[in-house]
Amino acid sequence: MKHKLLPLSETMHYILLALREPLHGYAVMQKIEKMSNGTVILAAGTLYGAMENLHKHGWIESVGNSGRRKTYMITSEGRAILKMEQERLVRILSLYEGSEANEEV
Repeated sequence: MKHKLLPLSETMHYILLALREPLHGYAVMQKIEKMSNGTVILAAGTLYGAMENLHKHGWIESVGNSGRRKTYMITSEGRAILKMEQERLVRILSLYEGSEANEEV
């Protein structure tokens, strides 16, 4: 599948992975920080810009509001994209384990 957002950026990977459960924006930021052991800390503008793109392409959807907070979750199309990306990354990682694995990268 060709798409202008593919391959996914690291940010989009983390957002889609975080949104396997319903979360609002700030909770997504916190979950990503936890998932990455503190190595990925997204600024609000980066997060919301990426989420807007993911929403526009139907990969996440709004599943509720509580006050000013919108809650989002990954869609079935978003899950399919994550699966494709996982397979792509596994193929790349397998190259590291190939016959030249003993050479330094």
